[in-house]
Amino acid sequence: MKKSLIALAVLAASGAAFAQSSVTLYGVADLWVGKVNKGKFQAGDAGLAPSRLGFKGTEDLGGGLKAGFQFEQGLTLSDGATDVPTFQRQANLSLSGGFGTIKLGRSTTALDDVYGAANSGFDSALSVSEVWQNGHTGRANAQLYYATPEFAGFTAAVSTQLKGNAPVDQLTTFNVAYANGPIAAAVGYEDDAAGKKGTMFNGSYDLGMAKLMASYYTTKPNVGVRTNSYQLGADVPLSSALTLSVGYANSKVKGGVSDSGFGVAAGYSLSKRTTVYGGFRAASVKSGADKDLIAVGINHTF
Repeated sequence: MKKSLIALAVLAASGAAFAQSSVTLYGVADLWVGKVNKGKFQAGDAGLAPSRLGFKGTEDLGGGLKAGFQFEQGLTLSDGATDVPTFQRQANLSLSGGFGTIKLGRSTTALDDVYGAANSGFDSALSVSEVWQNGHTGRANAQLYYATPEFAGFTAAVSTQLKGNAPVDQLTTFNVAYANGPIAAAVGYEDDAAGKKGTMFNGSYDLGMAKLMASYYTTKPNVGVRTNSYQLGADVPLSSALTLSVGYANSKVKGGVSDSGFGVAAGYSLSKRTTVYGGFRAASVKSGADKDLIAVGINHTF
């Protein structure tokens, strides 16, 4: 009898633990039709956002402490291909609580978390910042990541690759961000230990009838000269479902050529999960291939 009661108690405790755990299947499906550099019509992926399929879960450990995981795989809808390696977008474990969040594994960098926060064109393939001649590292392997909780609108995060996994180009990044009412601003930084350093400043102000946005990104390699890029934009809500976004960007290598571009994008929400979008980017590129784009597409999240 006692053994039966103990078994029932164990089962009850297990049920309580399962009740405090959750696993979510989520994803994005995005596809567009358009022309790149005045070429032939084609189907393209990742117009408003990259397509993906992911799994994430949390377990309540008690006392405000939670354990979690996230596995995320990139998809290409035009041909059904998947990213290699599997779960190339996210593959990590986490602990979170009143102290913030700690993640270990493959994840976005702290700089990437704020990189497109003030990007016109909905921070999408239509964004005019595509003409920038300097880029950043969006994800890193074997990364230790820490994000603080919010304090009066302020947040911060830092990420670094464990040196034993990245003995040559160990990447370290951080960000400090502020968001309160109509004002948002952020600064981000990356150092890849090979000598390349990048600093990002961006911000936005929501006037109600329009949200004004600006960003500036400067990078300098270990050997070479600095590249400075900026972008100015505005998101204009034309109705509760329709938003128009316009932007201008410029990028120049010190002592080199200057690239620039102008873009217009519009997004219409058919529901909370489905958006149709369209727009164009006209670029004046002297550093390489043209970056003109005209596209219409649909984005569905689940």
